[in-house]
Amino acid sequence: MARPSNTLADGVVVLSPLRWDDVEPHLAGEDAELIRWLNGGPGNLATVRAHVRRAIERWADDGPKLSFGIRITGGAVLAGTIDADLDPAARRAGLAYGIYPAYRRRGLATRAVRLAARYLGERGDVDRISIDVDPDNVPSIGVARRAGFRFVRHVQDDEGDFDRYELIVRAPVVPAPPPQPRHGWC
Repeated sequence: MARPSNTLADGVVVLSPLRWDDVEPHLAGEDAELIRWLNGGPGNLATVRAHVRRAIERWADDGPKLSFGIRITGGAVLAGTIDADLDPAARRAGLAYGIYPAYRRRGLATRAVRLAARYLGERGDVDRISIDVDPDNVPSIGVARRAGFRFVRHVQDDEGDFDRYELIVRAPVVPAPPPQPRHGWC
């Protein structure tokens, strides 16, 4: 099956695969909130290069994890990242996202989640998309809800406590063919 384009845009946000020139801006954008909610620990030049290398390799292998840069200004400025974790056997994907401090509270994460959900829907191998959020991460809960995800359940496991939000993927709507002219009139 042919895959959809891995570059998506909505007029404000551009999603495209992470690339080598994202290393420095990604490292510069890291702050205490990203470390707490997403990264689990501070990065350095070596760890960010390794992350980008793995991201490039995973795009070449079609997963199972696909890392997008969240870009603005026509794709010129990296404002954050969003990862799609694919589980083809279960026809599911999980999303995790982070916006750098200078770009927060502009709606960019919500736009990025919507674009990533569109990409996953167009792939044709995902029926459900989930976002796992720490219940204390109020901004991320807002992103999930604004992007159309619904609370499913609270989960407690060996990785901690989190709330799961889910979106059921709808098949893309195929436009109907144009109507045929009646009686030979155009």
